[in-house]
Amino acid sequence: MTTAFTPPAPTDVLDAASRIAGHVVRTPMLRNTMLDRVSGGTILVKPEVLQRTGSFKLRGATNALLRLTPEQREAGIVTFSSGNHGQAIACAAASLNAAATIVMPADAPAIKRDATAAWGAKIVTYDRMTEDREAIGHKIQAETGATLIPPYDHRDVIAGQGTLALELAADAEEAGLSLDFLLAPAGGGGLIGGCALALAAVSPATKIYAVEPQGWDDTGRSLISGRRESNDMQGSKLCDALLAATPGQLTFPINQKYLAGGFSVTDDEVRAAQAFAARHLKLVVEPGGAVALAALLAGKIDAKGKTVGIVLSGGNADL
Repeated sequence: MTTAFTPPAPTDVLDAASRIAGHVVRTPMLRNTMLDRVSGGTILVKPEVLQRTGSFKLRGATNALLRLTPEQREAGIVTFSSGNHGQAIACAAASLNAAATIVMPADAPAIKRDATAAWGAKIVTYDRMTEDREAIGHKIQAETGATLIPPYDHRDVIAGQGTLALELAADAEEAGLSLDFLLAPAGGGGLIGGCALALAAVSPATKIYAVEPQGWDDTGRSLISGRRESNDMQGSKLCDALLAATPGQLTFPINQKYLAGGFSVTDDEVRAAQAFAARHLKLVVEPGGAVALAALLAGKIDAKGKTVGIVLSGGNADL
């Protein structure tokens, strides 16, 4: 029996793309002469900052909600999120006339908190250093009968996130290009896992790399050790969207199978990438959304003569 906690397959990403078409923006593939010049490669940017709600998260949230029965939607949705997934669930729920409760850290950027509330969701705050958001979410689920849709460890969420890689690969092919590398941010691993499944279906030769903030490189370390490593939660909080404690139970086996490795970037490298995006791409990118670009600009990967996909995953930064 297939459940929300059954690992997804590449075909699930293809199905998700058909399901969410018309509900989300098909973001463009961007090229930039300066980016090619400084990297020495052909760089293909996937700007999910242009997605509704300002991040890729709407893809997974929409896919998951569309897979629910009308009765489940009527009972409501609950999730826990640093901000972007919560906002995406709130948006998707509003479009389907479902009530949503979002458990968010008290220190989440105001732009994320306010945007989530604007969709009509109920917000429950918690202290990310001392309280367990998952326990709070499960308690609300038990009390209300709502369906819990976590930010990454969910079959339909992972599949939905991977649809952006399908689009990028298709746009690259239309331009006469094929992706040598794809770099994408990693927190719990749902985005990079979904992208890995997508490219396994349509571009299996592409090497895929997770990018994480320094001090929060649990996915990279886990790929090396072969087991799920944990962060000590003491690192910089600049990249608030990527502060997972450990890779997901569903996402890590996917990433262990398909990823070529991982990179970590410093706060200064992230800020430099944000500045580059604003100056040359004319895009506002939040810190966590800029880590893949940061890795490229910092020379973490040799892009010379290669075609490299870069995911700018979100743009919900306090100005």
